[in-house]
Amino acid sequence: MPKSLWLLAIGMMVNVTGSSFLWPLNTIYLHEHLGKSLSVAGLVLMINAGASVAGNLIGGSLFDKLGGYRSILLGIMITLTALIGMNLWHGWPYYVVFLTIIGFGSGIVFPSMYAMAGSVWPEGGRKAFNSVYVAQNIGVAVGAALGGLVASFSFNYIFLANLLMYLAFFLIALFGYRHISADSTGQASILSEKKVIRNKSKLTALLILCAAYLLCWVGYVQWQSTIATYTQEINISLKQYSLLWTINGALIVLAQPLLGKVIKRFEDNLKLQIMIGIVIFMISFGVASVSGQFQWFAVSMIILTVGEMLIWPAVPTIANSLAPKGREGFYQGIVNSTATGGRMIGPLIGGVLVDLFSMQVLFMTLIGFFILSLSLASLYDRPLKKEKEVPVSLPVQ
Repeated sequence: MPKSLWLLAIGMMVNVTGSSFLWPLNTIYLHEHLGKSLSVAGLVLMINAGASVAGNLIGGSLFDKLGGYRSILLGIMITLTALIGMNLWHGWPYYVVFLTIIGFGSGIVFPSMYAMAGSVWPEGGRKAFNSVYVAQNIGVAVGAALGGLVASFSFNYIFLANLLMYLAFFLIALFGYRHISADSTGQASILSEKKVIRNKSKLTALLILCAAYLLCWVGYVQWQSTIATYTQEINISLKQYSLLWTINGALIVLAQPLLGKVIKRFEDNLKLQIMIGIVIFMISFGVASVSGQFQWFAVSMIILTVGEMLIWPAVPTIANSLAPKGREGFYQGIVNSTATGGRMIGPLIGGVLVDLFSMQVLFMTLIGFFILSLSLASLYDRPLKKEKEVPVSLPVQ
């Protein structure tokens, strides 16, 4: 693995460790500490994720035009500013304002990180994106484990820890990513070329796949929102809930050797890999729907983790392979904004269903979403059979 990819992975780990102090506890903080309903908490998280969607799309385009180094630093500086504000004012409604700005700033960062990973190790294929994904989940494991412990003392320490970790990420990016930018800016902007590739079939295929990806995220995000508060109601402690995310992140890291052997079977069939992952998601939520004790939620989380290990790295890998030259950032922006879109609407959908009906209705609805996602994933590559590339000359300025 190239040194540049190691730097990207380390930066992603530090970034996500910081954010993982906060995001698993957002709904709990809004519901338990600020006294808001689950529907209101879902709306706040939707606003946060909506800002991230905008950041993802802008960040992907900035990568194509400016390169990863400048894009990442811009996103980090926006986020740092908001985190400083959140440490000073985290009551209602200031918390919502700063959470929204954090969503936008961090949204700019992620597409550039993934696009840079693809550019520094193109021959690595899925391995490049899987490395960033694993680093991301090391951050989830460490941040979530420490987050529950820190929150048991004071939520104020959560905000401070997030700020300090993001400051460390800023220093890593500032001094470590400048030379990586030189690797990626050579393919940065298609506007410097005299033609643009309008490959509608590839973009259509990506959008169909991303629709399936969106539905998976709508389900997955319930673990951070409705399921999080549900565990509190059935007397599962905050530390135990945080431990679920530690299990998630640790399993992703420790299971890589075994996963690598399994995934070799799908090396040329990422679609099948994704479809199997979706079926595993369905099994996980089936187990969660009948769980009433921590042990069974842990089992459900383990099953869920196996599913996400198959799905999450495969989608950006496919996006990278579909992206025309010079549009890698834009395509990764679509993928990241889709995931963020799931995180945006998921908590609201879940909160409304639980407030109006019950957790069981939510679980049944989610399994229905996964069935639809499975259908979309099975069809996404049909437009590629009629793939055509049409070069169009741009007027000379």
